[in-house]
Amino acid sequence: MFRALPRKTLAREGYIFSIYGKLKYLKHAVASASTLRRHDNERPVALICEQKHYDELKELNMLDVFDYIYPLGENHNSIVGFKHNIHEYMLFDRNLYLDCDMVWCKDANPLWASLSAHPFTITGNQSADHFFGGPKSFAIVSDFLLARRQRTLNNFGLSYLSRVQSGMMYAQDYETTKKVCKTAKEMLNRKEETHFLSRTLEEGRTEESCEWSLAMAMSKLKIPVHPWLQGHTSPQLDYIADLTTHDSDFEYVSCTYYSNDFVYSFRGLKSSGIRNMLIRLFSIIPGYGDNMKVVPYALHFGWYHQKQPFFAFSDKVWGQYKQKAALQVDNNAMNTEKSSYSDSMA
Repeated sequence: MFRALPRKTLAREGYIFSIYGKLKYLKHAVASASTLRRHDNERPVALICEQKHYDELKELNMLDVFDYIYPLGENHNSIVGFKHNIHEYMLFDRNLYLDCDMVWCKDANPLWASLSAHPFTITGNQSADHFFGGPKSFAIVSDFLLARRQRTLNNFGLSYLSRVQSGMMYAQDYETTKKVCKTAKEMLNRKEETHFLSRTLEEGRTEESCEWSLAMAMSKLKIPVHPWLQGHTSPQLDYIADLTTHDSDFEYVSCTYYSNDFVYSFRGLKSSGIRNMLIRLFSIIPGYGDNMKVVPYALHFGWYHQKQPFFAFSDKVWGQYKQKAALQVDNNAMNTEKSSYSDSMA
């Protein structure tokens, strides 16, 4: 059986992964945790999951991949189900909630230091672009012309809308975190009053997004985002194949980062040809083509059409862990057999 949720926090700072659904997500969590351990062996790593994931780890003798494993609560087995209820999973004094499709690239101590000033925050941009929660096509033009974004803000009494990227969420104050979650749920329940589209309409997406409702909740409560685009100190950057250099195990990672936010936003375009053409075009303007090679704290495989390298990596890491665990079982069995033999000869 799972260990019950603790009555008091387990450590000062710690990482928390959450998974539900298919067992492939367990592979992703194991792979991401393995890269995290390359750079941080001090802070504990917790996994929030369903019973079947726990059973799989136990059967494969892989429970020690995580320092703590706890059950996912009822009705929390979805994106909004978990991320709108993270106040129920504050295992540590300071909690960093992470998506599983991330590779960690460097020492996280400076990141923790920068996050510690926040009672609660999520990585993101202070001002959301028109595509945030809206159509990812030329249909966005009608949103712009009809001022749908502004009408949403007016309906909710907001003066601004941030862009949150919930692959990293940080919480250390329970009351603030609970208030954000409660407000985000209220925002989601009033979806018909907004211009936001269901994420299930996007290719490869089957679940509703939590991000626009969290962004509106943070705006309502006057809680700032933690900037996710900071050049060399970026908490996370998107994996884009032709903007990222790395070895097969992602031990050495370098991302091409454009200093101009508008130019860097082209990274989301599915066609690399169109993206590179637009970058060259706008680079004619002084400063727009400025770029640097950076190593983010984490590389996030958030774009559906860019996930394959992470899938291959997670399969590789899973195989290595299985092999290691099986070898440990064999060694234990051999030692038991030797001990029994020695006892019989005594």
